[in-house]
Amino acid sequence: MDGSRARSLIVTVCAAVLLGGCSGVHHSAAPAPSTGSTASTGSPVAAGSAGDLQAAYEKVVKDVLPSVVQITTGEGLGSGVVYDDKGHVVTNAHVVGDATAFKVTLATGGDAVGARLVSSYPDQDLAVVQLDSVPKNLKPATLGDSAKVEVGQIVLAMGNPLGLSSSVTQGIVSAVGRTVSEGRSGGGTGATIANMVQTSAAINPGNSGGALVNLAGQVIGIPTLAATDPELGQGAAPGIGFAIPAATVHTIAGQIIKSGKVVESGRAALDITARTIVGQDFTPAGVAVVSVGAGGAADKAGLKAGDIITRLNKDPITTMQSLTVALAGLKPGDRAEVTYDRDGSEHTATVALGEM
Repeated sequence: MDGSRARSLIVTVCAAVLLGGCSGVHHSAAPAPSTGSTASTGSPVAAGSAGDLQAAYEKVVKDVLPSVVQITTGEGLGSGVVYDDKGHVVTNAHVVGDATAFKVTLATGGDAVGARLVSSYPDQDLAVVQLDSVPKNLKPATLGDSAKVEVGQIVLAMGNPLGLSSSVTQGIVSAVGRTVSEGRSGGGTGATIANMVQTSAAINPGNSGGALVNLAGQVIGIPTLAATDPELGQGAAPGIGFAIPAATVHTIAGQIIKSGKVVESGRAALDITARTIVGQDFTPAGVAVVSVGAGGAADKAGLKAGDIITRLNKDPITTMQSLTVALAGLKPGDRAEVTYDRDGSEHTATVALGEM
């Protein structure tokens, strides 16, 4: 596939996802509607016949597709969602990459509009760009309630896959509360993202940053990742895609628009610098603490440089990646039991987690 960072990433999902989830994360609380949007209180349409369902599809496409844009950089293209009536557009951090200026094309047509980067937050693979001029027909999307997303709900993915502008694919919500890690190849940010919505709706290169929409016309997520299948030579695993939930989008985009950056990540941290170590058989065996932030979470719990973390709560810790995944399921202020080795002896400590 095209390795452009402005195209949808194909990532390797940790094996536990395919077996029932990388963590026991609950899906996020409901977001408030974005500025300039009107929150919909309607429920998804219950189809009494094939004709009713088709009519529901057509209405959702007509209502939401005008809020989905194409973002073009010097390296490729991706998708975005109009966040408010001031010209803010939310997308993936890997879509914008290192660029700071863009061309944005509305689904309603017309000439491309210039846009600039407000801020990118690679840790959650989200970014906000702002249009240089706000078209009169700009239509903000309505963000849905993440707490009401249920497995089996019909969803539509809207975006610009493979450069085919304003395309729509259909599927269902396959799972919620997934914790997924993306790679760094092909422009990936390497982020580990919690509470993602898994969907069977096709997510192809160019869909990144678009909209995953329910039949009430609400954006419930931003399509971001497609899983890979090791048995297919790391090719795309059909029908397994992931979207960042609307609650996370609202939280991150809202902070970027208000402050120009993310000021409260909501991501738990041990406040350490660490590295993966290997055992005598040369397989990963834990995470060695290189340094402890003074006054930070680990410092207050008594951890020191040289300690080797082997477990966080019930999760075995063998690599930095496994530690990141375990922390993704927790929040700042949560108390976690850390098991570690010090000078050949096993110890445990209860840590009040800090914030990344």
